Amino acid sequence: MSSDERLLLQAIAVARESRAHGNHPFGALLVDHDGRVLLSAENTVFTGRDATGHAETNVVRQATAAYSADELAAMALYSSTEPCAMCAGAIYWSGIGAVVYALPETTLYELTGEDPQNLTMLLPCRTVFDAGRRSIAVRGPFELEEAREVHAGFWQPR
Repeated sequence: MSSDERLLLQAIAVARESRAHGNHPFGALLVDHDGRVLLSAENTVFTGRDATGHAETNVVRQATAAYSADELAAMALYSSTEPCAMCAGAIYWSGIGAVVYALPETTLYELTGEDPQNLTMLLPCRTVFDAGRRSIAVRGPFELEEAREVHAGFWQPR
């Protein structure tokens, strides 16, 4: 198992915690260039009563408060699921240098269907990043069964 996969499994564990706390099953980590987890965040859309409380934006808020732009450029955000368009924008503006994700947005769409809690935009994070003027390395999707399992039974089927 690669170090990326091990870190993604940690992000998926955070997603499980998010679900257990009554939120959507998403988790994210901020990792330094040595592979150390510096920050983690779960989704807080329900418990925080904040539509922007996605795991990735929650990590970005913490990260930009704690680290300089130069430090962030050398770090990676690991996400249980491909960042949505909003989160990709936040990651771009934060200056974080890389994104690594497990479940792709297209698979999330298959799992959530028309569930009004997650009206997926089907806009890949690479497309959002490519519209910017700063390069962000993207690795993913990583096909980990755990990334799919954390969503099992959560969303209304189509």
